[in-house]
Amino acid sequence: MHLERILQRNGFGTRRACRALIGQGRVAIGGVVHADPADEIATEGLVFTVDGVDWPHAEFATVVLNKPAGYECSRQPQHHRSVLELLPLPLRERGVQPVGRLDADTTGLLLLTDDGPLNHALASGKRMVAKVYLVTTKHPLDERQIGRLRAGVVLHDDPVPVAAVACEQLGEHHLRLTVGEGRYHQVKRMLAAVGNRVEALHREAVGGFVLPPDLAPGEWRWLSVAELLQLSHPGKR
Repeated sequence: MHLERILQRNGFGTRRACRALIGQGRVAIGGVVHADPADEIATEGLVFTVDGVDWPHAEFATVVLNKPAGYECSRQPQHHRSVLELLPLPLRERGVQPVGRLDADTTGLLLLTDDGPLNHALASGKRMVAKVYLVTTKHPLDERQIGRLRAGVVLHDDPVPVAAVACEQLGEHHLRLTVGEGRYHQVKRMLAAVGNRVEALHREAVGGFVLPPDLAPGEWRWLSVAELLQLSHPGKR
């Protein structure tokens, strides 16, 4: 594939803009600068650099972000900045979208991709992909509340009980809660249904993929091939 086309497919702008980047000597492969936009490049396993930053060539872009509080999972946020502002421009230009949504005050693991089928597979409530949250509550937890969360609670807008896939009390005000459906404000509404209130919410895993411990709030990274395969066959934790 022509080098200029590779850059364009990876979100670096129009073909004219990509030709300019290449002509300015800002694109390299294996440490060798390529100044001809028409260079034919093998794309399998390709990693190129723009201004010294590595970019793996892939049909789809899928990344993980450690979402900090105060960002909305929307291209058109209403009250806070968009979480997409935490990603570099080429990824935004490719059209990556959050996989599901986290509330502005919720932190932790957020996947973003331009792979529509993968997004649907992970976000669809019918697939029951496990999502694991660390919950901090306002009031002390007790065995009755934990039991009701495990057995199922009725939310005010749905007569069908919703049960936690797993619920582990970690302390007087802390629990690890696993849900499969991902309804709007689901964790907060489940805790409200048992007479408590969520004070802080942090997602630590989706489909068995755990937030990398070395990824600081606001940081992102590409998913590896092995991680993508894991997510393509998501299971419950």
